[in-house]
Amino acid sequence: MSGALSHLRICDFTGQLAGAGATKFLAAFGAQVIRIEDPVLEGRWDVLRGAPPFKDERRGINLGGAFNNHNVEKLGITLNLRTERGRELLRELVSISDVVTENFSAGVLERLGFGYAALRALKPDVIYVSNCGFGHSGPYRDYKTWGPIVQAVSGLTFSSALAGQPPAGWGYSYMDHTGAYYMAMAVLLALHHRSRTGEGQHVDVAATEAAAGLNGPALLDYTVNGRPLRRAGMPDSNRSQFPRMAPHGVYPAQGDDNWLAVSCRDDGDWARLGRAVGEDWAQESRFATLEGRLASEDELDALLGGWSETREMFVSARALRAKGVPASAVQRPQQRVDEDANTEAWGLWPLVTHQEMGEVRVDGLPVHLSETDWSIGRGAPTLGQDNAFVLGELLGVGESELAQLQADGVI
Repeated sequence: MSGALSHLRICDFTGQLAGAGATKFLAAFGAQVIRIEDPVLEGRWDVLRGAPPFKDERRGINLGGAFNNHNVEKLGITLNLRTERGRELLRELVSISDVVTENFSAGVLERLGFGYAALRALKPDVIYVSNCGFGHSGPYRDYKTWGPIVQAVSGLTFSSALAGQPPAGWGYSYMDHTGAYYMAMAVLLALHHRSRTGEGQHVDVAATEAAAGLNGPALLDYTVNGRPLRRAGMPDSNRSQFPRMAPHGVYPAQGDDNWLAVSCRDDGDWARLGRAVGEDWAQESRFATLEGRLASEDELDALLGGWSETREMFVSARALRAKGVPASAVQRPQQRVDEDANTEAWGLWPLVTHQEMGEVRVDGLPVHLSETDWSIGRGAPTLGQDNAFVLGELLGVGESELAQLQADGVI
């Protein structure tokens, strides 16, 4: 292994994305991440293992596309922690690891006998990072949750709506992604502290609290100004409130379900948009200032939508950007992944080699470092794929014992 984090070993119990996405980030920068899975459950404490989408017609516990995407560059072993030998092997692995990570509900690892006190007894400077919906303290600590529930409890879902309509939310688990980013940062911060002091620690990540912090402007507006988010004309997720902008939204474009995003940050942007549009209404003096545009925002949106819906979205976006107006076609996944030149130049979708699926394209990372960049080339581990390496080479278990451990259901 090479990379900025190649000196680190992580004993990893994470799953889904809120946890597995964090350790994927660290593995891509060279950390040796060893996933622990249950052989009896066939790894299904991560519900994405064996779940769609699939590369082709094949199905099976090792063929889940999302699981592969979130676990590239990791090693994978199986340990039955209901057995004493399984627990012994885990204790040995913890003793040679820098970090233990998990995103179970609060208390699960402790009930298995591997809470922070037990881990610290095995390795005094260990860093134990837990990531769950409500953290390990407070009245909600025993609640179990999921990304969309985190979004609802935190208030994020409430802010994603159109005026007079129910909250729209998102079509995916936004806070599973964002929770993973917070967890990765937490791991690195704890490692930095240990490099300075030699001291390990328990890092408690609460995804709901992370989400609540993303409501900052709306919370400030209420606590300081007494303005609730749901009021006349609000919320409107298409319109910018902090700061105010107009026009600011997504407008229909030519064709079926095609859209154009436009933002005018100031009066200068508006003047440039008027020149690009070339319509009489875009030259009217009442729209020349932000105050005037906000006073007639509904009408302005209708006028701009009437102009955009007769034009091809990419052509319109290029015309507006040529005048200095922020604009973009609302791209479908295929357009963004396969047809966008910048995506290709960035290298955002690397090919990995998976033991059973073969070559598969996965998400890369949205960052490049000039000296210690990430590298993704190995697919997610199949169930128990690295038992021989981790248990044999790292922990010294002989071949005959490995065979017996498998026969006994320990691995």
